[in-house]
Amino acid sequence: MAETRVTTPFNARSTATDVVAGVDLTGQRAIVTGASSGIGVETARALAMAGAEVTLAVRDVRAGERAAREIGTGAVDRLVRVASLDLSDQRSVAAFIAAWDGPLHMLVNNAGVSATPEMRTAEGWELQFATNHLGHFALATGLHRALASAGRARVVSLSSIAHVQAPMVFEDVNFRERPYDRLLAYGESKTATALFAVEANRRWADDGIAVNAANPGAVATNLGRHLTEEDYASLPAYDFKTPQQGAATSVLLAAGPHLAGIGGRYFEDCEQAVRHSPETPLRGVADHATDPVAAVRLWQLSLDLLAGARLA
Repeated sequence: MAETRVTTPFNARSTATDVVAGVDLTGQRAIVTGASSGIGVETARALAMAGAEVTLAVRDVRAGERAAREIGTGAVDRLVRVASLDLSDQRSVAAFIAAWDGPLHMLVNNAGVSATPEMRTAEGWELQFATNHLGHFALATGLHRALASAGRARVVSLSSIAHVQAPMVFEDVNFRERPYDRLLAYGESKTATALFAVEANRRWADDGIAVNAANPGAVATNLGRHLTEEDYASLPAYDFKTPQQGAATSVLLAAGPHLAGIGGRYFEDCEQAVRHSPETPLRGVADHATDPVAAVRLWQLSLDLLAGARLA
């Protein structure tokens, strides 16, 4: 039986604040990675304003503290925390997990890097795959017990329309055998984040954890700092959103009452995405990003890579 596509009262122009209007998150705890600027800070702001205790998990702690002060005014300042997290460094991820105590109701895997020059982590992993997917994979799996103990927890995995032209090349996820292409590497990392949602939801649904992928849309943030004028000229004519609008889909998936019990799906513009079509090149989700067989294969590959890193 085909699943019913999920729609909501919100759309591409809705903001994160619109999505949480009337929502009470008092007593709930959230982590938002990369929450010192851009979409991340607006996601954290909306969740905190709705009453959640929010931890800004950031690589630059000083920037995170500035964001926390800016978010946390008046009665809500006690609800905003800052913690160090470098997703490209597995030691940093492990330290963050070890320091977390108690239940976790919302995990928003927002942080990322895009179109970087060829760079590698200490393990030799390609930086975009390592940061956007493997770092978040290690974080989410390491926090599984905290998510399960919360009851009806939610995980949001940020993807991108860039996934459409980039199915996973499982034999060479780290670009060791093929020429490095920074835009293709970014797209593959975002296919990986979408596939993570498919398999994590399948594995964790019985624990009450719903996992979905979100495409925030095109937003002019620090994520694009490595793009050149030539890169921008080669990209389609995106309809850019504000950071507040870009955060709306993430916040909807993390906190919207309309999404209770919904998981394993890919959302954009505050609704479940349609199947990608060449006629609508800037919308939709490609089949390779929701393929359950590929999702299982990626999960096992991720476990193997992380295990190899621990043994090294």
